[in-house]
Amino acid sequence: MEAVLHNIQHLGRRGLVAPFLVIAMLAMMVVPLPPIFLDMLFTFNISLSIIILLVSIYASRPLDFVIFPTIILVATLFRLALNVASTRIVLLEGHTGTGAAGNVIEAFGEFVIGGNYAVGLVVFSILVIINFVVVTKGAGRVSEVSARFTLDAMPGKQMAIDADLNSGIITQDEARLRREEIASEADFYGSMDGASKFVRGDAVAGILILIINIAGGLTIGMAQHDMVLGDAVRNYSLLTIGDGLVAQIPSLLLSSATAIIITRDSSKHDLGSQVFSQLFENTRVLWVTAAIMAIIGVIPGMPNVAFLTLAAVCAGSAKLLDRRQEEAEVRERVQVEEAPTKPAEPKELSWDDVQPVDLIGLEVGYGLIPMVDRNQDGQLLNRIKGVRKKLSQELGFLVHSVHIRDNLDLNPNAYRITLMGVPVGESEVYPDREMAINPGQVYGDLQGTKTKDPAFGLDAIWIDPGQRDHAQTLGYTVVDPTTVIATHLNQLLHDNAADLIGHEEVQQLLDKLAAQSPKLVEDLVPKLLPLSVVVKVMQNLLGEGVPIRDVRTIAEVLAEQGGRIQDPGALTEAVRIALGRSIVQKVIGIEQDLPVITLEPALEQLLMQSVQGSAQGALGVEPGLADRMFKSLEEVVRQQEMAGQPAILVVAPPLRLWLAQLVKHSISGLTVLSYSEIPDNKNIKVVAAVGAGE
Repeated sequence: MEAVLHNIQHLGRRGLVAPFLVIAMLAMMVVPLPPIFLDMLFTFNISLSIIILLVSIYASRPLDFVIFPTIILVATLFRLALNVASTRIVLLEGHTGTGAAGNVIEAFGEFVIGGNYAVGLVVFSILVIINFVVVTKGAGRVSEVSARFTLDAMPGKQMAIDADLNSGIITQDEARLRREEIASEADFYGSMDGASKFVRGDAVAGILILIINIAGGLTIGMAQHDMVLGDAVRNYSLLTIGDGLVAQIPSLLLSSATAIIITRDSSKHDLGSQVFSQLFENTRVLWVTAAIMAIIGVIPGMPNVAFLTLAAVCAGSAKLLDRRQEEAEVRERVQVEEAPTKPAEPKELSWDDVQPVDLIGLEVGYGLIPMVDRNQDGQLLNRIKGVRKKLSQELGFLVHSVHIRDNLDLNPNAYRITLMGVPVGESEVYPDREMAINPGQVYGDLQGTKTKDPAFGLDAIWIDPGQRDHAQTLGYTVVDPTTVIATHLNQLLHDNAADLIGHEEVQQLLDKLAAQSPKLVEDLVPKLLPLSVVVKVMQNLLGEGVPIRDVRTIAEVLAEQGGRIQDPGALTEAVRIALGRSIVQKVIGIEQDLPVITLEPALEQLLMQSVQGSAQGALGVEPGLADRMFKSLEEVVRQQEMAGQPAILVVAPPLRLWLAQLVKHSISGLTVLSYSEIPDNKNIKVVAAVGAGE
């Protein structure tokens, strides 16, 4: 036996098991086999069916036997090949006696049914009915429904994984494993739906083979071998029924294994322990059963001994289980009482006790917990997932998951958004209300609690959901509380995108680019530039609202300029020139005319001289001059906003970075570009020129 297993393992390592089995089954159908071989193969078939049944019973869950559909197909084909081989011998040698097809078929024909072919037909018919009508049909229906429900539930399970990942409950690796498990589960139940048809077809084939063998045997025996009708009927019927029983019993075992594996739940539990715990955990069931059996047992004319014996067994089992449960409860109480008296051993501190800071965090008061609880139909996790996906697509890198936790120090309806453990935004929402935001022009007032939109600072009112339609007719934008939090989170993450990217994220971007342009990445880092410089360039771009989706262009510019420039600021300006088309497109879209604001030549020349005469490009300007310039810029920006046009200030390249940093927090809505960043296909239209003023 060890030699056989060793040979099988050796063939498996060489990938020859499957071809060998297919060729062997084809040979069984074509090449005549001696009876001794049939005995061995029929015995092996029964053993294989028993092994499959036991594996199905002992498997902790269906996915532990994921190859089961393939096993069903192979076992079914093997059994049908045996039927063909045995049919050949039965029809060729059946006239010689009931031992013509081997000892196994003869034993099932003589011993199992007592040599009575009428009894054999009845037994065979009953086995076929059990297999075909009960087990196989039921298993096929269950597998069909399971496959449909599993496929329908896949999107919800995927969303649940994404929600757990977004909330920081699981890691990326755990999410990947769970997604693979869901895909395997769908494939398994889909395959089982088809595999159950094999078992059903096998049962039908058994009936047809029985009829064909009996009819063919009688014809051959009487016509070719001049047998009398009685002898022909006895020989061929017993051989055919024995052959049918030898094939039908393994088929019934395989059908039972299919039904067991397909009706199991997907959790990891031993079938025996599940059956025992779920049937007999409540001892009242056994007590009531014992009482009913005892009542039936004392009725005159009934088999009193059998019923009363079973009643005693049920009552004794119930008493024993009650005693075990009481002992378990006593032990549990004793452990609880003794636990406080045991001195707790101090645990040695380790680095595991130092918790890392959450890159992105969302803290909620206890009144907002239902909004993040999937069991209470909370939708905030799905909204946060959408925010991360949208930002990742816009910015060009994967935004970290948001770690959500409750904070009892907050007001019940308050939430707080943190970056690197530092609060960057905080507000309150009302889960049972909706926010009506004033976009700038409305046509009436609403009853409710006045507030501010936390994302953009617009006037807003918390209203009852029943006022939603009325508020929309007045011109308000109405959103639910989850959208308020998600929008606030989106705005803060977008404004602080530069803080969300670091060495790990940039390395991931470069690794992804290396799959397409390996030489470019190899020459860039670390030959020309250290990774820290590339990270700083990416942060500078994101800090000015420039997405880094076009990693290839960024890397090519850095590779071109890295040999002579090491300053991240200068490299950033070079990259911006290469990304000028996308920068301008983000501001004005596909419009050909580019309305711009310029500086008067005298002012620009003065600023240029200041830059050239200062160290490291710093700009020293007289405070009064800077104040007048900013007031002029604010006035022009206001005019552009009233005209519905973007405010774009175009300056010489050396001035762009300084002016952009200066107006970033003082003049909202103003985009600062250099002349080099404007694409050639845009028509520049100067709408205003800002001077130094009086």
